[in-house]
Amino acid sequence: MIVALLLVAIVALVVMAAAYCRLWLHLAAIRRRIVALPGDGAARTAEGALDEIERQVVQLRPRLLTQHPITALPTREALLARMSADKNGVVGALAFTDFDRLTAIDPVIAERMLAICAARLRQMLPPTRLAAQIDRGHIGMWYGDGDAATAQAELTAIAYALGQEIDSGAGKLTPKVAVRLEPFDAAEARSAGTLLSQLVASFTLPAGAAGAPSTSDDAALARDHYAIEQDLRQAIVQQELSLAFQPLIDAGRQIVCGAEALLRWDHPVRGRISPALFVPVMETAGMAREIGNWALNAATREAGRWRASGLPPLRIAINVSGHQLEEDDLPALVRRTLHHHNVPAEAIELELTESVATTDTEHCRRLFEALRATGIKLAVDDFGTGYSGFSSLRRLAFDKIKIDREFVTDVDRRRDSQAICQSVIALGAGLGIRVLAEGVERYGEYAWLRRNGCHHFQGFYFAPPLTGDAFTAFVRDTDGLRHLLHPATAPLPVHERVCP
Repeated sequence: MIVALLLVAIVALVVMAAAYCRLWLHLAAIRRRIVALPGDGAARTAEGALDEIERQVVQLRPRLLTQHPITALPTREALLARMSADKNGVVGALAFTDFDRLTAIDPVIAERMLAICAARLRQMLPPTRLAAQIDRGHIGMWYGDGDAATAQAELTAIAYALGQEIDSGAGKLTPKVAVRLEPFDAAEARSAGTLLSQLVASFTLPAGAAGAPSTSDDAALARDHYAIEQDLRQAIVQQELSLAFQPLIDAGRQIVCGAEALLRWDHPVRGRISPALFVPVMETAGMAREIGNWALNAATREAGRWRASGLPPLRIAINVSGHQLEEDDLPALVRRTLHHHNVPAEAIELELTESVATTDTEHCRRLFEALRATGIKLAVDDFGTGYSGFSSLRRLAFDKIKIDREFVTDVDRRRDSQAICQSVIALGAGLGIRVLAEGVERYGEYAWLRRNGCHHFQGFYFAPPLTGDAFTAFVRDTDGLRHLLHPATAPLPVHERVCP
């Protein structure tokens, strides 16, 4: 019994750094139980050992107040003291943006991730650089009178290094690290403490994204979302991503004129994961640029294969995320990719959703001019679901408008959809822009649109998304396409006339 009580006290000493006040409560409770033990000798022996443990705790108290229990970094008080002493300088901040989310799922793994990252950070920093734990998942660094450009370069390099995969003991994790930089001048009204608080607050997600009460179902969904995010970060390296190609039909010339490249993810355990599930995760987790660039490279490589196999000139349409448009390097990336795969610019078409294309019209106009200078084509996807005006379409100079499937479905039976489709077709004709109807699933929809002036089509009526080999075979099956365009009898069911 005595040995067991002492072991409890020792364990409490080991974990004291996480909760100093609770440690004293544990020790007090143990002392009360020792006093109640039968036999004066046993009680005195145990109480003497407990006195020694309490003495060690008292000696460690100053360290607990100045050192973070998980990362062993100095606490924010040390950083505040240095800022006050130096008067002015630059403060950098690192945020492990998924720390709180991971803590809600598994606090042990979250703390291990934070400890490993802090150990990596200490190895990277010069001896003179002060780094301190300023909040739960936030680390601050003091650059004294250093210039902001140097500090930014160092922070960016550190964030990249800390964002590499780690072994949490329960699997592989890829930390998400964000950075901020802010000048400090003691002569200003803003105190050092206020500055640190504002830095931490600047990492806060939009309202409703985190911290709201959740049900058990919400918690399970959050765990699944996080697991998908971590697996998606490895999908490129593990070669789990691929592209499928849905044919684009030019009914006027009765040919396949190209294909839209559609992203697919074959998970080794979950199987084929729907894009409706993983694309939002990709967007919110900051992976849209990386995966978008992978898709651009893979699609351009496939276009090169089509040319090498002797297929007629085809254009491949590649979806572009709004995140890829935030920087100005997309045109240069496109030029390098085309050159690398020896593919002419006219073989590539970039598709943007209507809302993305018109978010920042002036920025997009400059970017689109640079892209069009390379010779590629630009298309607006899901047209009619956003709020574009004629002026936006004219200024951005698109080459193609895609009528959203919402208006194509049952267009031969719905007057409201007919009015919208007729307007878009007329708009395209007036602006000299090609119009493509996507989501065509029945001959009746195709026939109505064809009669009303639409010449370009995409949808399951013609073919589902295909593998590269199946797409090549579809392009060469000109008789099959002519039958779909001008069926002598009722069209066959989809599963009987297209490749799986």
